[in-house]
Amino acid sequence: MRLLVTGSRGQLGRALQRAAAAAGHEFVGCDLPELDITDAAAVRTAVARSRPDAVINCAAYTAVDAAESDEARALAVNGAAVASLAAAADGAGARLVQISTDFVFDGAAARAYREDDQPRPISAYGRTKLAGERAAALARRPLIVRTAWLFGDGANFVGAIRRQLDAGARELRVVGDQRGCPTYAADLAEGLLGLLGADAEGIVHVANAGSATWFEFALEIVRQLGAAAAVVPITTAQAARPALRPANSVLDTSRFRAVVGSDLPPWQDALARWLAGRG
Repeated sequence: MRLLVTGSRGQLGRALQRAAAAAGHEFVGCDLPELDITDAAAVRTAVARSRPDAVINCAAYTAVDAAESDEARALAVNGAAVASLAAAADGAGARLVQISTDFVFDGAAARAYREDDQPRPISAYGRTKLAGERAAALARRPLIVRTAWLFGDGANFVGAIRRQLDAGARELRVVGDQRGCPTYAADLAEGLLGLLGADAEGIVHVANAGSATWFEFALEIVRQLGAAAAVVPITTAQAARPALRPANSVLDTSRFRAVVGSDLPPWQDALARWLAGRG
């Protein structure tokens, strides 16, 4: 299988490159500055030249707080550009895989969110990612994968906690009233390849097994690193971030399990592998 991956130098893009190589797939990566996905003509040229079996869009505007004051730019990247990718994929006879987010939900549910639950984003970032889902759904062969709380090689929550500990922090104040699914980029990449191998279409939720609050996630990072820092829970209100976050964005991954035959590993196991550098 020949894969064209946009945003190839991000956390998921790099994980996909390793997973594709291990599975014997051809990988064509592109990212800024060589490809700006908001340039429709450049997208058409890149896809036509690559002749992929699947286009996996990992490129995104992911600055959740910044999007509140820069929604037009976020929408151009997360929404309108996806329409161009869908058209280009259709022209090449390729499947479009759009990476989306748990932030398309409002967090009011008392259970894990299923694929058929109604999206109700409460942030600019969530709105623009939902626009991307709707654009992707217009492709002839779309696969829309919602995931959450990604960590891997790049800027992420785990790395931020580790840097604070390495700098000698003795106390970490972490939000304790938002719950989601920590997800390891390497495991997500394997999950994506599994879905492509199963010829899956439509919307699928993919995340490591289990859930946590950011506070519980931080506690586990500190425990696995053997650090002595105290972790103190704070509220979302105390964190005072510009963008609203869903209180509950846990994803139900039962459809993924039904399609590929297994769940991704528990997030605690994934965290241990990433911290140990074991892939």
